[in-house]
Amino acid sequence: MMKTLFLQPPSFDGFDGGAGSRYQAKREIRSFWFPTWLAQPAALIPGSKLIDAPPANLGMADVLPHSNAADLVIIHTSTPSFANDVKVAAAIKASNPRVIIGMIGAKVAVQAKESLEQGAPVDFVARNEFDFTIKEIAEGRAFAEVDGISYRDETGAIVHNKDRTILEDMDSLPFVSDVYKRDLRMEDYFIGYLLHPYVSLYTGRGCKSRCTFCLWPQTVGGHRYRTRSVEHVIAEVRQIKRDFPQMKELFFDDDTFTDNLPRAEAIARELGKLGVTWSCNAKANVPRDTLKVLRENGLRLLLVGYESGNQQILHNIKKGMRIEVARQFTKDCHDLGIKIHGTFILGLPGETQETIRETIQFAKDINPHTIQVSLAAPYPGTFLYDQAVENGWLDIANAELIDDHGIQIAPLHYPNLSHTEIFEGVEVFYRKFYFRAPKIMSILNEMVRSPQMMKRRLREGVEFYQFLRERHAA
Repeated sequence: MMKTLFLQPPSFDGFDGGAGSRYQAKREIRSFWFPTWLAQPAALIPGSKLIDAPPANLGMADVLPHSNAADLVIIHTSTPSFANDVKVAAAIKASNPRVIIGMIGAKVAVQAKESLEQGAPVDFVARNEFDFTIKEIAEGRAFAEVDGISYRDETGAIVHNKDRTILEDMDSLPFVSDVYKRDLRMEDYFIGYLLHPYVSLYTGRGCKSRCTFCLWPQTVGGHRYRTRSVEHVIAEVRQIKRDFPQMKELFFDDDTFTDNLPRAEAIARELGKLGVTWSCNAKANVPRDTLKVLRENGLRLLLVGYESGNQQILHNIKKGMRIEVARQFTKDCHDLGIKIHGTFILGLPGETQETIRETIQFAKDINPHTIQVSLAAPYPGTFLYDQAVENGWLDIANAELIDDHGIQIAPLHYPNLSHTEIFEGVEVFYRKFYFRAPKIMSILNEMVRSPQMMKRRLREGVEFYQFLRERHAA
C-alpha cells in the first residue's frame, strides 16, 4: 500500500472552505466545513494522512515534509482554486520528484483533459465518484487497470479509462469520523449559523432536484439519492458522541437530507433517543407533520436554498419549487421553533433589477434567522454553464469566478443587467435584510441571552465590514 497524503492545499488569506467544494472564495464571514470528500477515501487506505491546510493555517513549509515522505498525494481541487492548486502540485513535485500526484473534485471530473493539459505536475485525475478509484491506485494497481481516471501514458498522451460504476452500497464506505479524529482538530471548523464545535458528515449522495446551477449532482453525486442505512448512520453518530464529547451540533451535509422523508423521520427518532442536537440541508417543501417529528427529536436548524423570490426565475433554474409553498414551509418552521439559514443567489437567468428587489422583499417577508447571498456561479459541467455560453451571458475567455485576491466576481451578465449591477446587489441585499429594526432587535436580544453568541456576532460583524471594504476595493 502506497503511503498516501490527502491534501486540501494552502490557499489565499481569507479562504472560505465551504464544504471543501462549494465556495473557494472570500465571503462575508469566514467558515470551514469538514473535508468529507477527502476523508472518505482516506478512511479506505490504511496509514493515510489527511491535511486540511486552510483551517489549520498551514503553508507549504508545513505541507512539504509530509508530501516528501509520501508515495501518493491526492489534492482536492475546484474551478476557482485550480490555478493555485496546480502551483501547490508543482512545489510538491519539485521537492519530491518520485511522488505520484492525483486530483479529485468536480472540476477535474468534468474537465479531465483540460485539467491535465493545464496541470503539468499532475499525473492523473479521478472522475466522478473516486473513493475506490484512489484505493486501487494506492494499492499499486497500474493506471491502465483503474476505472474512472484520466492520465498521461508513457508517451505523454492523455488516456481516458472507462467510467467507474456508481456506488450503490453506501454502507460499504467506512466512517469518515475515524479520519476526523486521527488527523483534524474539530475546533478549527466553524460556521456562523451552527453551534461550535460541530461535526458534519454525509448520510447519502445525490439529489433528486434538477437545479441548473447546482454543481455536485450534475458532476459527481448524480440525481438519485443513494443512502446509507439508518443503522449505519446511527452507529457512526454513537461513535462521534464518544470521540467528540465536546460536539455541540451534528450537521448532515447531504445535498437534500429531506429527499426521503420516511428515512429522515426514522433517523430523527434515533437521534432523539441519543439526545443529539442536529441540523441539515432541506428543500423548502417539507410538510409540517415531518417538521414536527424532526423538531421533537433534536432538529435545531435547516439550511434552505430559496435562491430567488421570483417564481419565473425558479422555473428558469428548474428549482421545482413554488413561492407559496416556500412561504408556508417557512411559517411552519417559525411556528415550531426551527431556525433557518436561508441562501439566495443573485444573477440567475431572468434576473433584473426588479427581480432583485422582489427577492430582497421576499427574504424580509419570510425572515429566516440568517441569510447567505451568493453570486450566480456557472461551474463547468452544469446546465447553467452551457446555457450561459450558448446565450452569450458568459464570456468564455474571461470566465473566472474569483479575482486574484479570492473575491467572488459576477461572471454572468444579461442585456438588461450588467456584471456590476449583479455584484452590487449582494451588498444591497445584506444591508436591506439586516439593517432594519426588527432584525437588529432580534440579533441584540440573542446576544444578550448568550455571551458566546455575542462574541460570535461581534466577530462576524467585523468580518462582514472587512469583506465589504475588500469588495469595494476590488
